[in-house]
Amino acid sequence: MSDSIQHECGIALLRLKKPLQYYQEKYGTWRYGLQKMYLLMEKQHNRGQDGAGIASVKFDLPPGYRYIDRARNNTSAPIKGVFAEVYAPMNGIEEEKLNDVEWAKQNLPFAGELFLGHLRYGTYGGGSINYVHPQIRANNWKSRTLVMAGNFNLTNTRELFNLLISLGQHPQDLSDTVTVLEKFGHFLDDANQKLFRQYKDAGHPNIEISQLIAQHLDLAQIISEATKDFDGGYAMAGLIGHGDGFVARDPWGIRPAFYMDNDEVTVIASERPVIQTVMNVKAEDVHEIKPGYALIVRKNGTVQHIQVRQPEERHSCSFERIYFSRGTDKDIYRERLKLGELLSPQIEKAIDGDFDHTVFSFIPNTAETAFYGMVKGLERTLDERRIEQLVHGGHDETSIREIMRHRIRVEKIAVKDIKLRTFIAQESARADLVPHVYDITYGTLRENVDTLVVIDDSIVRGTTLRDSILRILDRLGPKCIVVVSSSPQVRYPDCYGIDMARMEDLIAFRAAIALIKERGMRHLITDVYEACKLENAREERQVENCVQRIYAPFTAEELSEEMSRMLRHPDMRAELRIEFQSVENLHIACPNDTGDWYFTGNYPTPGGNRVANQAYINYIEGNHCRAY
Repeated sequence: MSDSIQHECGIALLRLKKPLQYYQEKYGTWRYGLQKMYLLMEKQHNRGQDGAGIASVKFDLPPGYRYIDRARNNTSAPIKGVFAEVYAPMNGIEEEKLNDVEWAKQNLPFAGELFLGHLRYGTYGGGSINYVHPQIRANNWKSRTLVMAGNFNLTNTRELFNLLISLGQHPQDLSDTVTVLEKFGHFLDDANQKLFRQYKDAGHPNIEISQLIAQHLDLAQIISEATKDFDGGYAMAGLIGHGDGFVARDPWGIRPAFYMDNDEVTVIASERPVIQTVMNVKAEDVHEIKPGYALIVRKNGTVQHIQVRQPEERHSCSFERIYFSRGTDKDIYRERLKLGELLSPQIEKAIDGDFDHTVFSFIPNTAETAFYGMVKGLERTLDERRIEQLVHGGHDETSIREIMRHRIRVEKIAVKDIKLRTFIAQESARADLVPHVYDITYGTLRENVDTLVVIDDSIVRGTTLRDSILRILDRLGPKCIVVVSSSPQVRYPDCYGIDMARMEDLIAFRAAIALIKERGMRHLITDVYEACKLENAREERQVENCVQRIYAPFTAEELSEEMSRMLRHPDMRAELRIEFQSVENLHIACPNDTGDWYFTGNYPTPGGNRVANQAYINYIEGNHCRAY
């Protein structure tokens, strides 16, 4: 993706199923769990550059010893910072003492059996350390102490905030992080109180009741009650102070979560190949936490994959497949190849079938796999041409060689020259910075002769494309530049984890508005505004996405042409064409991940439609704020 956008976070949960001494003897260190946690987080560093955190729970410590530890960091290298803090108390300790498991468990932080890690991509709350997970809700009763982290965005935080108030709470912040923590905490407290009363009435002493509560907490019921009113995408992870852990996934499967379990360890992460690599297991050993289910790891080591919410029609996020998730996942790799391959007929048409005067490349780096698929599809087209020519016969060696010489011309064109985070640059300096994010390989094209085709995984805002990439590519002197997006046109805001909350940031929306004005349809802008206000004023949870009416008068091709005009910088010499994947082809490539609301406006939850309407209202009213 040529535009920098913020997206969903990453989680990692690890439970050691054996005593620490087991890992000391088998692997030479009781820090086996910490080492795996570092790898699980580092392998997901793409999911969070705004902060990182880790928490651990120690089992069966006597009173007076700290049993929960936490480290968080929001520096430019948060994972490194977190683990520097984790390992700092171990520095300078004699090896013999360090390897003494009992001494370490009582005296060193993070010498525990249960771990929860988090990588933050902030969409709310800025860069404050207070918003970095894991969050802790502490209590002297272990079974009431709650540690939480998650990959989630909820569309109805205000509603949940008011619900907490109605329960008698006083939330300290209107954020989904605080709201989620307190809502889970409320039902955890409630379950504790009911069990306490039950065992107290049965005559058990308090010290015994603590153990009984820990053994009999119904985590599935707590999770079910806590998530009952959630609208949004989530993979919620939690630890209970006595040693239970869980990850719960939303009923629509919007946010991903995977796990593996054996007799030594249970591991949960946001991505399957991360677990495969870190734990050295096969793909079939890693399982998906199903939508509406939770994976619960009890203190006694039992693992349950149990339904906690009624699963809805599956709408797992297709943007995960196109861009965010690691392309090393076997399914995602195949899907990205297919996305590129399905574009080949469209590309052939865009270049008028002239392969001899066309160079193909990609914009680093996430589009590389789609590029391979595109080349595969185009090579198949050339093969069909050759077969058709050869079948007619009558060819001598010279003519056969002429037929066979045609090849897909592939070059490494665009190179990311430096790690320059232009999206945090001051506006006054941005114009000077962005043209230098990429560099080009000179001499790869014939000036004013060749067409250049570059594939990108997606085009969202178009700002970096217009102000940097296209101007740089134009220096090569192509006759025409064709930019191909492996995803469809991004038309609608996201509210489930990806920070795309403003309509005016989307180049597809700006193109639609431009066409409406150009064709004398300004009344549509006002009509949709009034419809959005009326729709969002309804008390019913089910509301219509009125913003879809903005796009209804136009074909995808008309919008692409307008975006081509808008993204062509005045300084460019080359002709410019923008081509997008069709929604139909997206579903062919990613048949099991139908969450396409970015492109269609078909949100899986009621809150999504409200967010789209509110984003449009904000645009009309000039409110540059979040729509949820």
